[in-house]
Amino acid sequence: MQKVILVGVNLNDDPDFEHSMEELESLAKACDMEVATSAVQNLPSVNPAFYIGSGKVEEVKNLASMLEAECVIFDNSLTPSQQRNLQKELEVAVLDRTNLILEIFDRRARTKEARLQVESANLQYMLPRLVGMREALSRQGGGAGAGGGAGAGGGFSNKGAGEKKLELDRRKIEKRISELRRELEAVEQDRQTQRKRRAGSGLPSVALVGYTNAGKSTLLNRMLDTYMGDEEKKVMEKDMLFATLDTAVRRISPGDNRDFLLSDTVGFIDKLPHTLVKAFRSTLAEACNADLLLQVVDFSDPHHREQMKVTEETLRELKAERIPCLYVMNKADLAMEESELPKIVGDKIYMSAKQGIGLEELIGLIGQKLFADYVECRMLIPYTDGAAVSYLKERAVVKSMAYEADGVVLNLQCPKSDAGRYGKYVV
Repeated sequence: MQKVILVGVNLNDDPDFEHSMEELESLAKACDMEVATSAVQNLPSVNPAFYIGSGKVEEVKNLASMLEAECVIFDNSLTPSQQRNLQKELEVAVLDRTNLILEIFDRRARTKEARLQVESANLQYMLPRLVGMREALSRQGGGAGAGGGAGAGGGFSNKGAGEKKLELDRRKIEKRISELRRELEAVEQDRQTQRKRRAGSGLPSVALVGYTNAGKSTLLNRMLDTYMGDEEKKVMEKDMLFATLDTAVRRISPGDNRDFLLSDTVGFIDKLPHTLVKAFRSTLAEACNADLLLQVVDFSDPHHREQMKVTEETLRELKAERIPCLYVMNKADLAMEESELPKIVGDKIYMSAKQGIGLEELIGLIGQKLFADYVECRMLIPYTDGAAVSYLKERAVVKSMAYEADGVVLNLQCPKSDAGRYGKYVV
């Protein structure tokens, strides 16, 4: 297990600093790293050359040597020059928070789409860091002849060997990013075809969104257990940040012909790299195209309000903030008495997916949101239109059915669109 040191800068007594460092430790553990120690510094602004002060750089270097740490991880994004300077001074591997999240995603990606997205994000992160090294590498070739280079020698440029290699690497990376973009566009077309097929089924869609490790996969699996009894359709659940990356879409049949499609999406986190949000946009499109969002919140986490803000900011970035939303205050059994659960307050339900507390009530809330446009109808459908009877039995909530001389009498609830479609049979 790789031994690491965590480093953070507390800018102007940031109240969320300690939580951010705790989260960084969880990210390191999720990447199978052993945290040897942490080093923090209070500063009014970051050091443009090293992010931390030069004295703190020396302290971290000594810690790394003493503890035999192989890597130093910073709690924020480093500029290419800061990362290069730190690497040179500390003489060990240097990662920032973005690096670390990308590493986790790289290890966890399973499907072809996820692997392509992670590779694309990794290369986009790497590209400016290669370019940032150009000036240092160009010195490897010495001067540009006796005249001193392009300015004095009439336009002749003598690039160093390192810079030539860098230019070659840069072109290779840009070419690969273009290839990945084309591959992802093809995958996205397939995903859109799948969405159209699902939309054609007439089933409404619900997307689980929220902070990583809030319990989205646990909730999906509990619904599959309770309403579908399908072990094979379950997804991996683990008490770990970013345990799952791949989107899963499952049909949930709670009864009364009120089936819906439930999708589990990748979790969000504070300071989620923009390249990852961008790369996973097609995967997160499941949330953007949903009829209803379930924002799953770890209510037992003292920072759950801040986590909700991060989720809402990410949804705004995805332009999904206007989709109707229910707030699933999960793990409430760890913060409240079980006798108080489930508890419904407006669009919030306090429950426990792991314990199965509040599942039925959540299904009721989902039904109220998804089927709000359902209307009560009584229809007399002639025996000559058996297709209409079959359609309504499959799509509507049929409360009673009777066979009379003139046809089939149905008392039902159905969407306004279907009530209009079969309006001639309404009695």
